[in-house]
Amino acid sequence: MQLPQPRGPVTAALRRALAGAPHELPGNLVAAAAPPGDPLVDEDLQLTLHLCYELHYRGLDGVDEGWEWHPSLLALRHAAERRFEAALRRLVPLPAAVPPRDVPRALTALVDADDGPELSRYLAGHATVEQFREFVTHRSIYHLREADPHTWAIPRLAGRPKAALVEIQIDEYGGGRAERMHAELFRTTMRELGLDTAYGAHVDAVPAVTLATNNLMSLFGLHRRLLGAILGHLAVLEMTSSLPNRRYGNGLRRLGGNPDATRFYDEHVEADAVHEQIAAHDLCGAYCADQPAQRRAEQTSLVLFGAACALALDGRFAAHLLRRWADGVSSLQDQRSLAGALRA
Repeated sequence: MQLPQPRGPVTAALRRALAGAPHELPGNLVAAAAPPGDPLVDEDLQLTLHLCYELHYRGLDGVDEGWEWHPSLLALRHAAERRFEAALRRLVPLPAAVPPRDVPRALTALVDADDGPELSRYLAGHATVEQFREFVTHRSIYHLREADPHTWAIPRLAGRPKAALVEIQIDEYGGGRAERMHAELFRTTMRELGLDTAYGAHVDAVPAVTLATNNLMSLFGLHRRLLGAILGHLAVLEMTSSLPNRRYGNGLRRLGGNPDATRFYDEHVEADAVHEQIAAHDLCGAYCADQPAQRRAEQTSLVLFGAACALALDGRFAAHLLRRWADGVSSLQDQRSLAGALRA
């Protein structure tokens, strides 16, 4: 992945630093990672997190691999993460704990109570080709590494929950066949829509609200203390997938998409209907049941918190797209205004 363009003073300084050998970052850079305002739409903060997290995925072109665990970079990431997580906890109060047997029911209740905007319905029946291309551009930030943030949870689990997560991930990774990996199916969709399919090619094009949905998975996946949250996140991802993906596929067919273009969405309609049950019962329910009595309530709340955060940030993402399209403008980043803000 190429180093993206900066979006503020922190990412400008970070970009310059990452271009050289690992060294101590200036102390004031850590303080600058916590400016006032809403962290969930802070372009500089969300790109800072994305860059720091990417060092734990495939890395950044031309960036020394020694940066991944450099103490001063971790200090910067920690400062940005604290602000991000605090905003999440303000947005989504920690749900009350329920008995482990009720976890699947509680997850279903969260999904049923979600009244976020119907982005999938709009894409199915009203979106233009250009709007659908924008949607795919936004989603490429995750789908080109689909399943990877959740895979970090595998070595932290045991027994039935571990087997359940592995079963889900095997499907996500195509059952060992590279051409069936969901990331590769999505790359085909992008190719059919005439988009650049390179990993990370569209980071500069997407706004903070999109980066936040991806940073959420990295935050939960990288921190063992948030293990329950990444499991809840995955569960709600699977539980809210089948119907929207059916609509995405139908919308793309309406716009002339061929079977190669729609295969990614069609694949998810059937697979995620099965994954939904595994994730809710065998993964999240069993994980909570396996917890020691003194940790059970805490971990159950954390599973539901992760699920609620996934719904909340995805709702904000969908609202951004629909609002911009209703105004007749692109939902992607305006590079000229961003450059102007950076100069200011």
